[in-house]
Amino acid sequence: MSAGPSAAPGSTAAALRHVLGHFVTPLLMCIGMGLAYLGAFHAPEPHDLRVDVVGSGPSAQVLAQTLQDKSDGALSVRTVPDRAAAVDHLKTQASYGAYLPGKHPELLVASASSDTSATVVEKVFTKVAAGQGDPLKVTDTAPTADGDPTGQGIFFLLVAVSIGSYASVAVIGGAGAVLALRIRSALAVAASLVVSVIGVAFAGPVFGLVDHGLGGLWAMAWLYSAGILLIGVGLHTFLKRWTTLGLMVLFVMLNFTSSGGIFRPELQPGFFASLHSFWNGAGFVEGVRSHVYFGGHALGGHVLVLTLWFVVGMALIGLAGLAESKRRKAAVEAAAVTGAVAGSAEAGGAHGPKHAARTGAGAGTEAGDAEEIEEELEETVGV
Repeated sequence: MSAGPSAAPGSTAAALRHVLGHFVTPLLMCIGMGLAYLGAFHAPEPHDLRVDVVGSGPSAQVLAQTLQDKSDGALSVRTVPDRAAAVDHLKTQASYGAYLPGKHPELLVASASSDTSATVVEKVFTKVAAGQGDPLKVTDTAPTADGDPTGQGIFFLLVAVSIGSYASVAVIGGAGAVLALRIRSALAVAASLVVSVIGVAFAGPVFGLVDHGLGGLWAMAWLYSAGILLIGVGLHTFLKRWTTLGLMVLFVMLNFTSSGGIFRPELQPGFFASLHSFWNGAGFVEGVRSHVYFGGHALGGHVLVLTLWFVVGMALIGLAGLAESKRRKAAVEAAAVTGAVAGSAEAGGAHGPKHAARTGAGAGTEAGDAEEIEEELEETVGV
């Protein structure tokens, strides 16, 4: 039997409004990704990039001052007394290049600290040596592993671990929404263990991004992943279907761009450079670099950053627990009131209609919950 000529257009209009409403999320993602990635990466320019000139005589001082003046703030040039001091600065990431002037000029760099920074420094001092009519010898004091010739493999490892983590949040928050918070939290910890093991497999046996220190890398990968998952599970209680967008802002748009994996903060705009000092992606990238290539120098600070994000996740889980407890209490009280009203109605002979109404409302709620879960899973977008 036909539902009538007006039913189809009305149904189509409602479906169209539903679809158009869901376009808000991908459009916001597009705008956010464009602003973040292009803002951070489209025009890298050095500012206060620390380099050393080796020597203590007047000629070294004059060269350092000349470079400082001509750089117009791009470089921060200092003199160091000898080659050993210059190497020490490079291996503690206190500088990103050291120039040894003379008949056979030499430039010391540490590509493991940042290949792009080393490239910028090399361009600067190649011109200096050419101006003196001498070829420049470049020595890498901290080269990367053979499997990571550009030094950016750690950044792409960060991307893989991040996506595995925040995508798992959508699964736990959507498909696992009916589970108790303690179970969802346990699933988050378990998922972070799996994601971190996958990350170590990529870094070691699969691609050879690092050739030692896999145990420490795994520990940092787990701490990083667990922080994201716990924060996501906690936020889901409050943000619901907007959780994926929120996590992309936190752990993609602001995170990847400030991590230092492509450009260090000395080559980025001030906003992203400032995030580098405390964002969790930077803690992971710099922590792995420190652990693998620089003998653990400043590793404690990077691990502290990851730990604090983990603590934030635990705190959000606690707040989510309180919020969900209040909601359950309110639901029980509402159910008690509804039951009392229904009992009065049944006593008055209205049992059938009321029962049907409650059954229909329950079915509608279940359908709505299922639809919300499906939409949330579909909106989990990768990079």
